[in-house]
Amino acid sequence: MMRKLSSGDRLVLASHNAGKLREITALLEPYGIDVTSAGVLGLPEPEETEDTFAGNARLKAHFAAKETGLIALSDDSGIEVDALDGAPGVYTADWAETENGRDFMQAMSRTWRELEERNAPEPRTGRFVCTLCLAWPDGHDQIYRGDASGRLVWPPRGDQGFGYDPIFMRDGQSVTFGEMPYSQKEPLSHRSAAFRKLVAEALV
Repeated sequence: MMRKLSSGDRLVLASHNAGKLREITALLEPYGIDVTSAGVLGLPEPEETEDTFAGNARLKAHFAAKETGLIALSDDSGIEVDALDGAPGVYTADWAETENGRDFMQAMSRTWRELEERNAPEPRTGRFVCTLCLAWPDGHDQIYRGDASGRLVWPPRGDQGFGYDPIFMRDGQSVTFGEMPYSQKEPLSHRSAAFRKLVAEALV
């Protein structure tokens, strides 16, 4: 049975990302949901050991719900490239890891290099994926997945957004996510698609 959030509920975002906290707080504010985060509460980050977006989202949300006694929301996201058999997928952030933090130019370069090595035909299609998990302290959870399909281009274009945005062109668009202001990108994004499903089922 699907559960709903109610005005006045307190929710913990299972993330240490301050930008993500601002974004999700703004999305849930109209519904009267009070949002805090694992980072603000000083929770450790559980190791992401699953091999699916839903698995990692569940792991993070259930950990935060159990530790705080609050309803928790997590997301796991990344990019799937068709000609790379869905890679990097859940390992998107891992491809960007360096000794000095994440470098997504490194990740984008590796992705394009592997496409070239495979002589992948154009268009080089793929999708951004966002999987949200709402979890309650008693173990109940609800999953919402949003996709944004498009193609990869080279060289990178634009300095807006983050991650793979500069080489991703959404279906029906003539510029990359990296060239779009947030107000233009947001309605087209995978995270927005997942949130629309959450709102329709758990809030409206």
